[in-house]
Amino acid sequence: MTTTTRRTLLGAAATAPAWGALPMSRARAQAANTIRIGVLTDMSGTFRDLNGPNTVAATRLAVQEFAARGFNVEVVVADHQNRPDVATATARQWFDRDNVDVVSSLAASSVALAVADLARERNKVAIATSTATSDLTGRACSPNTVHWVYDTYMLSKVAGAAMVRAGGDTWFFLTADYAFGHALERDTTGFVRAAGGRVLGSVRTPFPGTTDFSSFLLQAQASRAKVIGLANAGVDTINSIKQAAEFGITRRGTKIASLLLFITDVHALGLEVAQGLVCANTFYWDLNDGTRDVSRRILALAGGDMPVAMSHAGDYAANLHYLKAVADLGVAAAKASGRDTVARMKAMPTNDLAFGEGRIREDGRKLNRAYLFEVKTPAESRGRHDYYKLLQSTDAEEPWRPLAEGGCGFIRS
Repeated sequence: MTTTTRRTLLGAAATAPAWGALPMSRARAQAANTIRIGVLTDMSGTFRDLNGPNTVAATRLAVQEFAARGFNVEVVVADHQNRPDVATATARQWFDRDNVDVVSSLAASSVALAVADLARERNKVAIATSTATSDLTGRACSPNTVHWVYDTYMLSKVAGAAMVRAGGDTWFFLTADYAFGHALERDTTGFVRAAGGRVLGSVRTPFPGTTDFSSFLLQAQASRAKVIGLANAGVDTINSIKQAAEFGITRRGTKIASLLLFITDVHALGLEVAQGLVCANTFYWDLNDGTRDVSRRILALAGGDMPVAMSHAGDYAANLHYLKAVADLGVAAAKASGRDTVARMKAMPTNDLAFGEGRIREDGRKLNRAYLFEVKTPAESRGRHDYYKLLQSTDAEEPWRPLAEGGCGFIRS
Protein backbone atom coordinates (compact mmCIF):
# COMPACT_ATOMS: atom_id res chain seq x y z
CA MET A 1 0.00 0.00 0.00
CA THR A 2 1.39 3.38 -1.01
CA THR A 3 0.14 6.52 0.70
CA THR A 4 0.18 9.93 -0.96
CA THR A 5 -1.30 13.26 0.01
CA ARG A 6 -5.07 12.96 0.61
CA ARG A 7 -5.36 9.71 -1.26
CA THR A 8 -4.21 6.11 -1.01
CA LEU A 9 -3.30 3.85 -3.88
CA LEU A 10 -4.33 0.34 -3.00
CA GLY A 11 -3.30 -1.36 -6.21
CA ALA A 12 -5.88 -4.05 -5.64
CA ALA A 13 -5.62 -5.80 -8.97
CA ALA A 14 -2.77 -3.89 -10.56
CA THR A 15 0.70 -5.36 -10.26
CA ALA A 16 2.64 -3.15 -12.72
CA PRO A 17 5.32 -0.75 -11.43
CA ALA A 18 4.57 2.96 -11.08
CA TRP A 19 3.84 4.73 -14.36
CA GLY A 20 6.85 6.99 -14.01
CA ALA A 21 9.15 3.94 -14.10
CA LEU A 22 7.81 2.74 -17.44
CA PRO A 23 8.84 3.85 -20.93
CA MET A 24 6.34 6.39 -22.26
CA SER A 25 4.71 3.99 -24.73
CA ARG A 26 4.26 1.32 -22.09
CA ALA A 27 2.95 3.88 -19.58
CA ARG A 28 0.32 5.03 -22.07
CA ALA A 29 -0.68 1.45 -22.82
CA GLN A 30 -0.90 0.74 -19.08
CA ALA A 31 -3.13 3.78 -18.54
CA ALA A 32 -5.37 2.87 -21.48
CA ASN A 33 -5.98 -0.58 -20.02
CA THR A 34 -6.48 0.55 -16.41
CA ILE A 35 -9.75 1.42 -14.70
CA ARG A 36 -9.36 3.69 -11.70
CA ILE A 37 -11.98 3.70 -8.94
CA GLY A 38 -12.01 6.73 -6.65
CA VAL A 39 -13.46 6.06 -3.21
CA LEU A 40 -14.53 9.50 -2.01
CA THR A 41 -15.89 9.07 1.49
CA ASP A 42 -15.86 10.00 5.16
CA MET A 43 -12.73 8.58 6.81
CA SER A 44 -12.66 10.75 9.93
CA GLY A 45 -15.97 12.51 10.60
CA THR A 46 -19.62 11.95 11.50
CA PHE A 47 -20.06 9.02 9.07
CA ARG A 48 -16.69 7.30 9.54
CA ASP A 49 -18.15 4.10 11.02
CA LEU A 50 -20.64 3.57 8.20
CA ASN A 51 -17.88 4.34 5.68
CA GLY A 52 -14.24 4.36 6.73
CA PRO A 53 -12.01 1.26 6.61
CA ASN A 54 -14.92 -1.10 5.84
CA THR A 55 -15.82 0.92 2.73
CA VAL A 56 -12.23 0.69 1.47
CA ALA A 57 -12.12 -3.04 2.28
CA ALA A 58 -15.44 -3.70 0.53
CA THR A 59 -14.20 -1.93 -2.61
CA ARG A 60 -10.97 -3.91 -2.49
CA LEU A 61 -12.97 -7.13 -2.17
CA ALA A 62 -14.98 -6.30 -5.29
CA VAL A 63 -11.76 -5.63 -7.21
CA GLN A 64 -10.12 -8.83 -5.96
CA GLU A 65 -13.20 -10.84 -6.88
CA PHE A 66 -13.04 -9.39 -10.39
CA ALA A 67 -9.30 -9.91 -10.90
CA ALA A 68 -7.75 -11.31 -14.11
CA ARG A 69 -10.47 -10.10 -16.51
CA GLY A 70 -8.12 -8.60 -19.08
CA PHE A 71 -7.63 -5.14 -17.59
CA ASN A 72 -6.06 -3.57 -14.52
CA VAL A 73 -8.01 -1.95 -11.69
CA GLU A 74 -6.62 0.60 -9.26
CA VAL A 75 -8.31 2.21 -6.27
CA VAL A 76 -7.62 5.66 -4.84
CA VAL A 77 -9.15 6.94 -1.62
CA ALA A 78 -9.81 10.43 -0.26
CA ASP A 79 -11.55 11.87 2.80
CA HIS A 80 -13.98 14.62 1.74
CA GLN A 81 -14.60 15.75 5.36
CA ASN A 82 -18.34 15.96 4.54
CA ARG A 83 -17.66 19.21 2.68
CA PRO A 84 -18.97 19.61 -0.87
CA ASP A 85 -16.15 22.02 -1.75
CA VAL A 86 -13.47 19.55 -0.69
CA ALA A 87 -15.28 16.72 -2.47
CA THR A 88 -15.67 18.56 -5.77
CA ALA A 89 -12.05 19.78 -5.71
CA THR A 90 -10.86 16.21 -5.15
CA ALA A 91 -13.14 14.72 -7.80
CA ARG A 92 -12.17 17.41 -10.30
CA GLN A 93 -8.48 16.59 -9.82
CA TRP A 94 -9.21 12.88 -10.10
CA PHE A 95 -11.19 13.31 -13.33
CA ASP A 96 -8.99 15.95 -14.97
CA ARG A 97 -5.49 14.91 -13.92
CA ASP A 98 -5.47 11.45 -12.33
CA ASN A 99 -7.46 9.48 -14.90
CA VAL A 100 -10.11 8.32 -12.41
CA ASP A 101 -13.12 6.81 -14.18
CA VAL A 102 -15.67 6.38 -11.38
CA VAL A 103 -16.22 7.97 -7.97
CA SER A 104 -18.02 5.84 -5.40
CA SER A 105 -19.34 5.92 -1.81
CA LEU A 106 -19.87 9.73 -1.49
CA ALA A 107 -21.69 9.60 1.89
CA ALA A 108 -23.14 13.04 2.78
CA SER A 109 -26.03 14.00 0.50
CA SER A 110 -24.64 17.48 -0.14
CA VAL A 111 -21.39 15.86 -1.29
CA ALA A 112 -23.16 13.35 -3.53
CA LEU A 113 -25.30 16.01 -5.22
CA ALA A 114 -22.23 18.14 -5.96
CA VAL A 115 -20.09 15.26 -7.24
CA ALA A 116 -22.95 13.88 -9.35
CA ASP A 117 -23.14 17.25 -11.14
CA LEU A 118 -19.40 17.18 -11.80
CA ALA A 119 -19.48 13.58 -13.04
CA ARG A 120 -22.19 14.53 -15.51
CA GLU A 121 -20.18 17.53 -16.68
CA ARG A 122 -17.01 15.43 -17.15
CA ASN A 123 -18.93 12.39 -18.48
CA LYS A 124 -17.62 10.15 -15.71
CA VAL A 125 -19.49 7.77 -13.37
CA ALA A 126 -20.76 8.57 -9.85
CA ILE A 127 -22.03 5.74 -7.62
CA ALA A 128 -23.66 6.73 -4.32
CA THR A 129 -23.66 3.86 -1.84
CA SER A 130 -23.99 5.67 1.50
CA THR A 131 -26.10 8.65 0.44
CA ALA A 132 -29.72 9.08 1.49
CA THR A 133 -31.37 11.89 -0.45
CA SER A 134 -33.97 10.59 -2.88
CA ASP A 135 -33.31 13.70 -5.01
CA LEU A 136 -30.41 11.82 -6.63
CA THR A 137 -32.97 9.92 -8.68
CA GLY A 138 -35.51 12.75 -8.69
CA ARG A 139 -34.98 16.42 -9.39
CA ALA A 140 -31.18 15.99 -9.39
CA CYS A 141 -31.02 12.76 -11.40
CA SER A 142 -28.26 12.23 -13.92
CA PRO A 143 -27.57 9.64 -16.63
CA ASN A 144 -24.07 9.36 -15.12
CA THR A 145 -25.20 8.46 -11.57
CA VAL A 146 -26.34 5.26 -9.88
CA HIS A 147 -27.88 5.32 -6.39
CA TRP A 148 -27.43 2.08 -4.46
CA VAL A 149 -28.52 0.72 -1.04
CA TYR A 150 -31.16 3.11 0.41
CA ASP A 151 -32.76 6.54 0.15
CA THR A 152 -35.04 8.81 2.15
CA TYR A 153 -38.17 7.62 0.37
CA MET A 154 -37.52 3.96 1.21
CA LEU A 155 -36.58 4.73 4.82
CA SER A 156 -39.72 6.82 5.29
CA LYS A 157 -42.02 4.27 3.72
CA VAL A 158 -40.67 1.22 5.53
CA ALA A 159 -39.84 2.66 8.97
CA GLY A 160 -41.93 5.83 9.23
CA ALA A 161 -45.20 4.30 8.07
CA ALA A 162 -44.64 1.30 10.38
CA MET A 163 -44.39 3.63 13.40
CA VAL A 164 -47.71 5.29 12.55
CA ARG A 165 -49.42 1.90 12.13
CA ALA A 166 -48.10 0.98 15.58
CA GLY A 167 -49.84 3.99 17.16
CA GLY A 168 -47.25 6.72 16.74
CA ASP A 169 -49.59 9.19 15.06
CA THR A 170 -48.05 12.49 16.23
CA TRP A 171 -44.47 13.42 15.33
CA PHE A 172 -41.80 16.01 16.04
CA PHE A 173 -38.58 15.99 13.98
CA LEU A 174 -34.96 16.62 14.92
CA THR A 175 -33.54 17.34 11.49
CA ALA A 176 -29.90 17.69 10.46
CA ASP A 177 -29.73 21.02 8.66
CA TYR A 178 -28.50 19.96 5.22
CA ALA A 179 -29.79 18.17 2.12
CA PHE A 180 -30.13 14.71 3.65
CA GLY A 181 -32.00 15.81 6.78
CA HIS A 182 -34.37 18.02 4.81
CA ALA A 183 -35.16 15.22 2.35
CA LEU A 184 -35.72 12.65 5.11
CA GLU A 185 -38.07 14.94 7.04
CA ARG A 186 -39.94 15.81 3.84
CA ASP A 187 -40.41 12.19 2.74
CA THR A 188 -41.34 10.92 6.21
CA THR A 189 -43.85 13.73 6.69
CA GLY A 190 -45.61 12.58 3.52
CA PHE A 191 -45.97 9.01 4.77
CA VAL A 192 -47.00 10.07 8.29
CA ARG A 193 -49.80 12.24 6.91
CA ALA A 194 -50.84 9.63 4.36
CA ALA A 195 -51.25 7.14 7.21
CA GLY A 196 -53.44 9.55 9.18
CA GLY A 197 -50.75 10.99 11.45
CA ARG A 198 -49.80 14.59 12.21
CA VAL A 199 -46.50 16.45 12.41
CA LEU A 200 -46.53 18.83 15.37
CA GLY A 201 -43.24 20.54 14.60
CA SER A 202 -39.56 20.25 13.82
CA VAL A 203 -36.24 21.79 14.72
CA ARG A 204 -33.12 22.07 12.55
CA THR A 205 -29.87 20.95 14.18
CA PRO A 206 -26.45 22.19 12.98
CA PHE A 207 -24.50 19.86 10.65
CA PRO A 208 -21.74 19.42 11.32
CA GLY A 209 -21.18 21.42 14.45
CA THR A 210 -22.96 20.05 17.50
CA THR A 211 -22.77 17.08 19.82
CA ASP A 212 -25.30 18.46 22.32
CA PHE A 213 -28.89 17.72 21.33
CA SER A 214 -30.41 18.37 24.76
CA SER A 215 -32.22 21.62 23.93
CA PHE A 216 -33.63 20.12 20.72
CA LEU A 217 -34.84 17.00 22.53
CA LEU A 218 -36.51 19.13 25.20
CA GLN A 219 -38.35 21.09 22.48
CA ALA A 220 -39.52 17.80 20.99
CA GLN A 221 -40.64 16.53 24.38
CA ALA A 222 -42.54 19.76 25.08
CA SER A 223 -44.57 19.24 21.89
CA ARG A 224 -46.08 16.09 23.48
CA ALA A 225 -45.60 14.20 20.23
CA LYS A 226 -45.74 10.44 20.57
CA VAL A 227 -42.76 10.02 18.23
CA ILE A 228 -39.53 11.98 17.98
CA GLY A 229 -38.26 11.43 14.45
CA LEU A 230 -34.48 11.61 14.06
CA ALA A 231 -33.72 12.85 10.57
CA ASN A 232 -29.98 12.53 11.07
CA ALA A 233 -27.29 9.86 10.81
CA GLY A 234 -23.99 8.57 12.16
CA VAL A 235 -22.59 10.19 15.28
CA ASP A 236 -25.52 12.63 15.39
CA THR A 237 -27.95 9.70 15.65
CA ILE A 238 -25.86 8.03 18.34
CA ASN A 239 -25.68 11.21 20.42
CA SER A 240 -29.40 11.94 20.01
CA ILE A 241 -30.40 8.47 21.20
CA LYS A 242 -27.95 8.47 24.11
CA GLN A 243 -29.15 11.86 25.31
CA ALA A 244 -32.82 10.90 24.93
CA ALA A 245 -32.11 7.92 27.18
CA GLU A 246 -30.27 10.11 29.71
CA PHE A 247 -33.26 12.46 29.92
CA GLY A 248 -35.62 9.52 30.41
CA ILE A 249 -37.68 10.56 27.40
CA THR A 250 -38.43 7.00 26.29
CA ARG A 251 -39.35 5.95 29.84
CA ARG A 252 -42.17 8.49 29.70
CA GLY A 253 -43.72 6.73 26.72
CA THR A 254 -42.28 8.76 23.84
CA LYS A 255 -40.93 6.66 20.98
CA ILE A 256 -37.69 7.44 19.19
CA ALA A 257 -37.87 6.84 15.44
CA SER A 258 -34.31 6.62 14.16
CA LEU A 259 -35.13 6.92 10.48
CA LEU A 260 -31.61 6.04 9.33
CA LEU A 261 -30.06 3.63 11.81
CA PHE A 262 -27.01 1.59 10.83
CA ILE A 263 -25.76 -1.52 12.57
CA THR A 264 -22.61 0.48 13.27
CA ASP A 265 -24.76 2.89 15.33
CA VAL A 266 -26.20 -0.01 17.32
CA HIS A 267 -22.67 -1.30 17.87
CA ALA A 268 -21.62 2.09 19.25
CA LEU A 269 -24.72 2.49 21.43
CA GLY A 270 -24.74 -1.02 22.85
CA LEU A 271 -27.87 -3.16 23.13
CA GLU A 272 -28.72 -1.85 26.60
CA VAL A 273 -29.43 1.58 25.08
CA ALA A 274 -30.46 0.59 21.53
CA GLN A 275 -32.80 -2.30 22.35
CA GLY A 276 -36.28 -1.95 20.89
CA LEU A 277 -35.33 0.58 18.21
CA VAL A 278 -36.89 -0.17 14.83
CA CYS A 279 -35.03 0.52 11.59
CA ALA A 280 -35.23 0.00 7.84
CA ASN A 281 -32.20 -1.60 6.16
CA THR A 282 -31.51 -3.32 2.85
CA PHE A 283 -28.79 -5.61 4.19
CA TYR A 284 -27.94 -7.49 7.37
CA TRP A 285 -24.84 -9.60 7.69
CA ASP A 286 -26.76 -12.57 9.16
CA LEU A 287 -29.59 -12.83 6.61
CA ASN A 288 -28.22 -15.82 4.67
CA ASP A 289 -25.07 -17.67 3.67
CA GLY A 290 -24.17 -15.06 1.05
CA THR A 291 -24.42 -12.09 3.41
CA ARG A 292 -22.43 -13.94 6.05
CA ASP A 293 -19.71 -14.85 3.56
CA VAL A 294 -19.27 -11.36 2.09
CA SER A 295 -19.29 -9.79 5.57
CA ARG A 296 -16.63 -12.19 6.81
CA ARG A 297 -14.38 -11.34 3.86
CA ILE A 298 -14.86 -7.58 4.21
CA LEU A 299 -13.95 -7.76 7.91
CA ALA A 300 -10.92 -9.89 7.13
CA LEU A 301 -9.60 -7.17 4.81
CA ALA A 302 -10.55 -4.27 7.08
CA GLY A 303 -9.44 -5.63 10.43
CA GLY A 304 -11.00 -4.30 13.60
CA ASP A 305 -14.44 -5.12 14.95
CA MET A 306 -16.79 -2.66 13.21
CA PRO A 307 -19.77 -4.64 11.83
CA VAL A 308 -20.52 -4.60 8.12
CA ALA A 309 -23.34 -2.14 7.42
CA MET A 310 -25.63 -1.90 4.41
CA SER A 311 -23.45 0.93 3.08
CA HIS A 312 -20.39 -1.34 3.11
CA ALA A 313 -22.33 -4.07 1.34
CA GLY A 314 -23.25 -1.48 -1.28
CA ASP A 315 -19.60 -0.55 -1.81
CA TYR A 316 -18.85 -4.18 -2.62
CA ALA A 317 -21.90 -4.82 -4.80
CA ALA A 318 -21.92 -1.54 -6.74
CA ASN A 319 -18.24 -1.62 -7.63
CA LEU A 320 -18.49 -5.28 -8.63
CA HIS A 321 -21.40 -4.51 -10.97
CA TYR A 322 -19.55 -1.49 -12.39
CA LEU A 323 -16.57 -3.69 -13.25
CA LYS A 324 -18.86 -6.27 -14.88
CA ALA A 325 -20.29 -3.48 -17.05
CA VAL A 326 -16.79 -2.29 -18.00
CA ALA A 327 -15.85 -5.83 -19.04
CA ASP A 328 -19.03 -6.13 -21.08
CA LEU A 329 -18.68 -2.71 -22.72
CA GLY A 330 -14.91 -2.76 -23.17
CA VAL A 331 -12.33 -0.69 -21.31
CA ALA A 332 -11.82 1.89 -24.06
CA ALA A 333 -15.54 2.55 -24.42
CA ALA A 334 -16.05 2.67 -20.66
CA LYS A 335 -13.25 5.19 -20.20
CA ALA A 336 -14.56 7.28 -23.07
CA SER A 337 -18.10 7.68 -21.70
CA GLY A 338 -19.43 7.42 -18.17
CA ARG A 339 -22.94 7.83 -19.54
CA ASP A 340 -22.53 4.75 -21.76
CA THR A 341 -21.08 2.80 -18.84
CA VAL A 342 -24.04 3.63 -16.60
CA ALA A 343 -26.41 2.70 -19.44
CA ARG A 344 -24.68 -0.69 -19.65
CA MET A 345 -24.98 -1.10 -15.87
CA LYS A 346 -28.72 -0.52 -16.19
CA ALA A 347 -29.02 -2.97 -19.08
CA MET A 348 -27.35 -5.79 -17.12
CA PRO A 349 -29.16 -7.53 -14.23
CA THR A 350 -27.39 -7.23 -10.89
CA ASN A 351 -26.40 -10.31 -8.90
CA ASP A 352 -24.09 -10.47 -5.90
CA LEU A 353 -23.72 -12.11 -2.51
CA ALA A 354 -24.84 -9.03 -0.58
CA PHE A 355 -28.18 -8.26 -2.26
CA GLY A 356 -28.87 -11.18 -4.57
CA GLU A 357 -30.59 -10.53 -7.87
CA GLY A 358 -31.89 -7.10 -8.82
CA ARG A 359 -31.76 -4.33 -11.38
CA ILE A 360 -30.96 -0.65 -11.85
CA ARG A 361 -33.95 1.39 -12.98
CA GLU A 362 -33.85 4.00 -15.73
CA ASP A 363 -33.43 6.86 -13.23
CA GLY A 364 -30.39 5.18 -11.66
CA ARG A 365 -32.20 3.77 -8.64
CA LYS A 366 -30.91 0.30 -7.68
CA LEU A 367 -33.89 -1.85 -6.75
CA ASN A 368 -33.63 -4.55 -4.11
CA ARG A 369 -35.47 -5.82 -1.04
CA ALA A 370 -35.83 -3.74 2.11
CA TYR A 371 -36.27 -5.07 5.65
CA LEU A 372 -37.75 -3.76 8.87
CA PHE A 373 -35.65 -4.81 11.86
CA GLU A 374 -35.96 -4.41 15.61
CA VAL A 375 -32.85 -4.18 17.77
CA LYS A 376 -32.54 -7.16 20.11
CA THR A 377 -32.32 -7.01 23.87
CA PRO A 378 -29.01 -8.04 25.46
CA ALA A 379 -30.65 -11.33 26.49
CA GLU A 380 -31.75 -12.09 22.93
CA SER A 381 -28.32 -11.55 21.35
CA ARG A 382 -26.38 -14.75 20.72
CA GLY A 383 -22.98 -13.18 20.23
CA ARG A 384 -20.79 -10.90 18.14
CA HIS A 385 -22.79 -8.44 16.01
CA ASP A 386 -26.05 -10.37 16.59
CA TYR A 387 -28.16 -7.23 16.90
CA TYR A 388 -31.30 -7.49 14.75
CA LYS A 389 -34.48 -9.51 14.55
CA LEU A 390 -36.47 -9.37 11.33
CA LEU A 391 -39.99 -7.94 11.52
CA GLN A 392 -40.91 -7.80 7.84
CA SER A 393 -39.46 -7.69 4.33
CA THR A 394 -40.54 -6.32 0.96
CA ASP A 395 -40.01 -7.45 -2.59
CA ALA A 396 -37.41 -5.65 -4.71
CA GLU A 397 -39.77 -3.11 -6.31
CA GLU A 398 -42.12 -2.22 -3.46
CA PRO A 399 -40.18 0.15 -1.15
CA TRP A 400 -38.89 2.59 -3.78
CA ARG A 401 -40.56 5.72 -5.11
CA PRO A 402 -42.38 4.97 -8.37
CA LEU A 403 -40.47 6.12 -11.43
CA ALA A 404 -43.30 8.40 -12.58
CA GLU A 405 -43.31 10.29 -9.25
CA GLY A 406 -39.61 11.17 -9.10
CA GLY A 407 -39.50 13.92 -11.69
CA CYS A 408 -36.26 12.70 -13.27
CA GLY A 409 -35.72 15.07 -16.18
CA PHE A 410 -33.66 12.97 -18.60
CA ILE A 411 -36.16 10.08 -18.80
CA ARG A 412 -38.45 10.16 -21.76
CA SER A 413 -42.06 9.23 -21.09
